[in-house]
Amino acid sequence: MGEIAEIAHMSKRTIDYYTSIGLLKAERSKSNYRIYSDESLDDLKFIEECKSLHFPLDEIRRKLEMRKAKDIRESEVEKHVSAVTQQMKQLHSDLFDLQSILEKMDEQQKEKLTNNLSLLKTALMKSLLNVTS
Repeated sequence: MGEIAEIAHMSKRTIDYYTSIGLLKAERSKSNYRIYSDESLDDLKFIEECKSLHFPLDEIRRKLEMRKAKDIRESEVEKHVSAVTQQMKQLHSDLFDLQSILEKMDEQQKEKLTNNLSLLKTALMKSLLNVTS
């Protein structure tokens, strides 16, 4: 567990917690040590990305299950698309509100924030293109 904690830049306690609630899977060695696969490291990265977006653990679990499912039910995909669509609508609304706030800032502050938004916009556009193409 110490090795994956170091690679993932997480505490052993966090990894132990994710394992205990079933978000992360580990095999056991003959001496009862936990052995994590490369897939576990990918899962940890995904969990952290979801946490940074403030997803609750139940939602993260559902997303992990969908990623790993061999056959995905159409209803699950529809629910997921609906959730993403709702998030995009909320983001659009938040950005609209942010626009009036940015107008009140000095040029240096505004430029710094709009540069950050531009980088994120580019990444989001690439993601959207990958999904829709």
